[in-house]
Amino acid sequence: MMKTDSLLIRNVVLDGRKRNLLVQDGRFVCLDAADGAEAERVVDASGCAILPAFYNTHTHAAMTLLRGYADDMPLHKWLQEYVWPFEDKMTSADIRRGSELAVREMIATGTVFFNDMYFDVDETVAAVNAAGIRAAIGVTMMDNHPKVLRQEKSRMVENWRDAGSVSLTVAPHSVYTAGRETLEFAARLARENGKLIHIHLSETQKEVADCVRDFGATPVRYLDSIGLLGPDVIAAHCIHVDREEWDILAERGVTVSHCPCSNMKLGSGRFPYELAIASGVRITLGTDGCSSNNNLDMREEMKFAALLAKLPGDTSLLPADLVFRWATRNGAEAFGYDAGEISEGKLADAVIIDLSNPKMTPCHNLVSNWVYSADSSCIKYVLCNGKIVSDDGR
Repeated sequence: MMKTDSLLIRNVVLDGRKRNLLVQDGRFVCLDAADGAEAERVVDASGCAILPAFYNTHTHAAMTLLRGYADDMPLHKWLQEYVWPFEDKMTSADIRRGSELAVREMIATGTVFFNDMYFDVDETVAAVNAAGIRAAIGVTMMDNHPKVLRQEKSRMVENWRDAGSVSLTVAPHSVYTAGRETLEFAARLARENGKLIHIHLSETQKEVADCVRDFGATPVRYLDSIGLLGPDVIAAHCIHVDREEWDILAERGVTVSHCPCSNMKLGSGRFPYELAIASGVRITLGTDGCSSNNNLDMREEMKFAALLAKLPGDTSLLPADLVFRWATRNGAEAFGYDAGEISEGKLADAVIIDLSNPKMTPCHNLVSNWVYSADSSCIKYVLCNGKIVSDDGR
């Protein structure tokens, strides 16, 4: 009997051979279904291969509206003189439109989850729900927010009930926009309500120098001293972090979101791959926002991360299969999703790649091609929770 809410993917290459994959209730239930198997929907994926979809662990979705607006300048000037004044003029409707555009772009480039930090949370939640993908939406905390706004945000976090596809996080922006009271309040709010904490950390040398000047410690050591660091923290950037600090991050179980394109474009510095990998910290990938990237393409992040790691001369550092794991399985695990690999029982979040695309030919190594030579034109289908959310980019 044909099962409802089922998908059969015929003739797709997985682990080097052609198979029929059966998806039921959002999960892969059989990776070697019989040729005569049936499903509610059948897709012929002849000439294609299947891989896990992307999990973007740090972005600001609505900043698609600032794409190309203020380029080629250092982070703090960019923020203070251009980005923040622009954002002050954005309405809730603007944020909805920016979020919708971001979601469309992410789906088209193979991303089915993003970890967001922005304002007017309801607008981004609505865009995610309409598209049928997943997201963790940050309730942003900064010192310049009025007390009444903090109370509204607290109520939102306290009353929120995860709906499966969308969860909330508490997002104190950074040590330079959130003082100790705000940071401690945000951590307490998150932990009392079982939410993750999302924060920018040690992104620039200026951030580190100012933190040492004001608090007598680097950002990692400062946050550790006030009890903010823990396995519920997603820390974005972490560029200017020394060996001892990487050990602290590892001991506390912090997840790091590496954003290579944004880091390079803003001149923030090279991520310390050698120290980060040796520490054992769980590393994921994020795009950051379109205003500092200028796109939301996670495949580009993989390639740039892998190449930047090799720049000092160690060509074996951050191989394709490891950076691919950062972009997929590590991101899924960080947010509690049983996904990030094509295995029976796992959530069916995947991309189906056209192997006839010139950028995938020849295909000596599928993952290497996907990391180093492909682009979004190679994507035939995108699946989230067992549903096709993009068909040839539509």
